[in-house]
Amino acid sequence: MSDTAYPDAPRIDAHDKVRGALRYAADEARPGMSHAALATATVARGTVLRIDLAAARAVPGVRLVLTHEELAGLKQPGFLMGGGYGFQSIQPVTSSRIAYRGQPIALVAADSPEAAAEGARLVRAEYASEPHQVTLDAPEVDIVAQADSPLPKPMFADVTAGEADTAYAAAAIRITAEFRHPPQHQNPIEMLSTVAEWRDGHLTVHEGTQNAEAIRHGLARQLGIEPARITVRSPSAGGGFGQKNSLQAHTVLAAEAARRLERPVKLVVSRAQIFHDSSFRPASRHRIRLGADAAGRMQALIHETDSQTSRHDFFPTQYTELSARLYGIASFRGRERLVRTDVQTPGYMRAPYEHPAAFAVECCVDELAYRLGQDPVALRLANDTTTDPITGQPYSSRHLAECLRRGAARFGWDRRSMEPGSMRAGDGSLIGWGVAIGAYKAATAAAIAKLRLSADGAVTFSVGGHEMGQGIRTAISAVLVRRLGVEPGRITLEIGSTGTTPQHLTAGSWGTATTIPAAEEACDTLLRALEALPSRPSPAERLRAAGRPHLEVEVSRCAPGQPDAVMGRLTSGLPAAIGPAYPGYVSFSHVAHFVEVRVEPATRRIRVPRVVSVADCGRVISPRTAASQLRGGVVWGIGAALREVSEVDPRYGGFLNADLAEYVLPVHADIGTIDVEFVDEPDPQLNGAGVKGLGEVAMVGVAPAIANAVHHATGRRLRELPIRVENLL
Repeated sequence: MSDTAYPDAPRIDAHDKVRGALRYAADEARPGMSHAALATATVARGTVLRIDLAAARAVPGVRLVLTHEELAGLKQPGFLMGGGYGFQSIQPVTSSRIAYRGQPIALVAADSPEAAAEGARLVRAEYASEPHQVTLDAPEVDIVAQADSPLPKPMFADVTAGEADTAYAAAAIRITAEFRHPPQHQNPIEMLSTVAEWRDGHLTVHEGTQNAEAIRHGLARQLGIEPARITVRSPSAGGGFGQKNSLQAHTVLAAEAARRLERPVKLVVSRAQIFHDSSFRPASRHRIRLGADAAGRMQALIHETDSQTSRHDFFPTQYTELSARLYGIASFRGRERLVRTDVQTPGYMRAPYEHPAAFAVECCVDELAYRLGQDPVALRLANDTTTDPITGQPYSSRHLAECLRRGAARFGWDRRSMEPGSMRAGDGSLIGWGVAIGAYKAATAAAIAKLRLSADGAVTFSVGGHEMGQGIRTAISAVLVRRLGVEPGRITLEIGSTGTTPQHLTAGSWGTATTIPAAEEACDTLLRALEALPSRPSPAERLRAAGRPHLEVEVSRCAPGQPDAVMGRLTSGLPAAIGPAYPGYVSFSHVAHFVEVRVEPATRRIRVPRVVSVADCGRVISPRTAASQLRGGVVWGIGAALREVSEVDPRYGGFLNADLAEYVLPVHADIGTIDVEFVDEPDPQLNGAGVKGLGEVAMVGVAPAIANAVHHATGRRLRELPIRVENLL
C-alpha cells in the first residue's frame, strides 16, 4: 500500500493536449481515403417500403450507396448487457424495420465529406408508419417490472432490507414526493468517428472508444471473421462518459464500405445523428417515501422508479443500489420498472443511476431537516453508518462524515441562517446555501499487465485501460515513477489499443482501481526478478551489469472475490468487473457538496458563484487530474441541474434539440469558484494501492445541493430537472 501521498505532478500529456498534438480517430487521413455519411429515418416506428437512391448516386464523387438490401447478411452485434458487444442489440441498415426516428437507413461513401453528406441528404424513402411512444406516460402494457424481466439476477433484482412499508407507516415524520429526470445526452467533444482500412484480409479500425475489445470481438461476430484479423486503435477517446462504452451502430457500416471499395473509409457521425444513433441517459421518474422518528433518525426509505428503455432491449437500472446505501436506514424497499419506448437503447451516462437517485433522496432529506427544524449537515451526520444496511457487511472504508465536516468548515456553513429567504446579497439577490451527499460503487475489474524494462532505462507498460481525458496515463505513470525510479519521459504506455494486453471496458469509475493495482503488482514482480541480478544503484544498471538487453514480466489479477474463470470474459471482450459488494465487505466512494446560489429577485435567474466539494476516493494517485475530475463533475452537475435536457415531441419521436446550439450546456460565465479537497485515506481492503473510483462520484449530489440551495433562497421545493426560470416565477 502507498504509505505517503502522491505529489501534485503535471499531466504527462498536458503539452500535447494544449498543442493539439494528441491524435483522435477523426484525425486519421489514410492514402486514397473515402468519406461516408448516413441517411436516417424520418418516422418514429415502421417499415421502409421503398428507397430512391438515384439522386444520391448522381452526386459527383459518390462511389457507393449501401442499404438493407446490400447489408442484410451482416449479423447483429448483441446488446452489451445481454452477452453481446453493442450499445443495442439491433444493427441498423440490415433490415427494413424502423425502431426509432433518426435510425440510419443508408450509408453513402464519396471522395469528399461534402459529397457524402449531399448524397445522404438526397436519399429518399417511403415508409409504412406505426403508432409510437417516446415518453414515460406509456400504457401499462409497455411497463415491465425489472424483477420480472429477462435481465440477470441477482444483479438487477429489486433491493430490499427489513420491513420498509411497515416502518414507514409507523414513522413519526413521513415525507412523500415524486421527482422527474429528463433524457440527456453526453455530447463528447470528439464525436463518434471511425476510420476503417482493410489490408491483406486484416481490418484496422481507428475509433475513439472506452472498449476496444468490444469493437474487435463485436465486429468479428458481425463480419463473420476471427477476432485476430481485427486491430482496434484508440490512443485517446476524446471524451466518452458512457456513450463510447461499446460497439457503435456505425462502425460495421464503415468497415463494410471499406471492404467493398477496397480503400480506407472515414465516417464521422454528425452531432445531430449522435443524439439518435448512440446511447443516452434515459428519462426516469422517482417516487420517494422517507420515514423518521421525532429525533430525526431515518427508519424507512421506499424508492420506486420508472425508467425509459427501448422496445428492443431492456436497459437495466440500479437507482436503488445507491439510495439504499446513502444512510444507515435499516428498512428499505426498492422497486424498478422499465418503460418500453420507441428510441434507440438508452445507456450509461456519467453517474447513470446515482445522479438522478441522489437528486430524489437528498432533496427529501433536506425537506426532513426542515420538518424537524434540524441543521441539514447535522441530520446527515446523525444518520451516517459504518455498516452496509443491505448486506449487513462493513464498508471497506467510509469517510463521508469527514467529507461533511471538512466541507462545512471550508464553506463557512456555520454562518448559514436556517430560514428560507433570510440571506440576501448587496444587490438584493436571494442567497441560498445547500448541501447534499453522494456515493458511487467502488468497482474493480480483472486485468492482465505487461511490464518491460530495457537496459537503457526505458520502460514500456501495457494494461487494459482507455484514456478518455480523465488522466489514466498520468496515474499509471505516477506509480511507475515511484516504484521503479524512472523518469516520466522514459515511460511508454500501451493502452486503449488491441494487440498488446486485453483492453477491458473502461467505465464505472473502475479504471484507476483496476490499472493501478496491476501496475504495482507488475513493478513488484519485476523488482523481485531483478534481485537475482548483480546489485547496482538502479534497475537499468542491474540489467546492463548482467548483460541483459531487457527484462519483461506479465501479471494477471482478478478483482477481490472473482473466480479465475473471469479471465475468459476479459480475453473475449466482455465486462469482467465486480462491486460494490465483495466477500466480507462493501465498498463505495463518497462526496459532500456545499453550494451557494444567487437568485435574481425580478427575473429569478439562478447563478452558482461557489461550490465546495470534498471527496473520499481512497488514495489519490494523481492529485492534478483528480482535482480536474472533481471540478468537472461539479460543472456537469450544475449543467444537469440548471441546463441539460434532451427535448422530445411525442407526435414525431426523436430528439428536437439535437445540437449544441439548443442542447444547453454550462459555459464559463455560468461557473464560479469550485473549491475541492480529498480525504486521501487509502482503502487497504479493496486493493494494495488503496484506490477507489472518483470520476462519477464527483457528479453525484451536485444537483440536489443546488435544488436545496434554491429552496433555501426562495422557499420553493422543486422536484423536476432541469430547474428553469419559470419554475421560480
